[in-house]
Amino acid sequence: MGERAVKAAVLVIGDEILSGRTQDVNIAQIAHFLAPLGITLGEARVVSDDQGEIVEAVRALAERWDYVFTTGGIGPTHDDITADAIAAAFGRSIDVREDARAILEERYAASGAELTEARLRMARIPDGASLIANPVTGAPGFQLENVFVLAGVPKICRGMLEDVARRLKGGVVTHAVSVRIENAREGDLAEALGRIAQDYPACSIGSYPWFEELAGGGFRRGVELVARGTDEAALEEVETRLRALRP
Repeated sequence: MGERAVKAAVLVIGDEILSGRTQDVNIAQIAHFLAPLGITLGEARVVSDDQGEIVEAVRALAERWDYVFTTGGIGPTHDDITADAIAAAFGRSIDVREDARAILEERYAASGAELTEARLRMARIPDGASLIANPVTGAPGFQLENVFVLAGVPKICRGMLEDVARRLKGGVVTHAVSVRIENAREGDLAEALGRIAQDYPACSIGSYPWFEELAGGGFRRGVELVARGTDEAALEEVETRLRALRP
């Protein structure tokens, strides 16, 4: 892609968006996430939970733009048909994949919940796709060619984007740092993170809560902080300030 302008599109999927029951925020947060990578949005669409409409939109957007991000429709319910639609758009078969199943089995076993047939739907991945890690709930998204399939819940969508960034070739080189803080909640760090973001507007800073069961009983929790930017010197300063937030 070289130094030319790199453009992306967002396809928001869901009747709840079109009905007004839910207000979309993913278009804005994806645009903000891509900007430091030198990638801008050229188009955004919203379609209903109709496989034909999704297939048509995915084909058109994937042909026109460098990257396409879809949000919504990859959950466990009967109307979560995005994965099937993406498979159809590229002429691929789709079924439960073992690596995706293993991720769900581990997550549900840790929480003591049952991996039901409905939940196993989230392990159905089109042939040839690569998984996108989900640091929030574990249920993966996937990439097929230049299309990235993400969850519709904004917090989950934003967490998945961290695994997408390394796969993108933008107009500039972007670097990232990560700081893991135990025994902290997002609310504890919000004010300090706000100050850091204000002091370094060229850097993108995300926070992602995590929760781990302990083998002997009990659990531990914390927050993963991720900062990205094109200015390595500024990013080093941000990392220092993020590390200073540790108790």
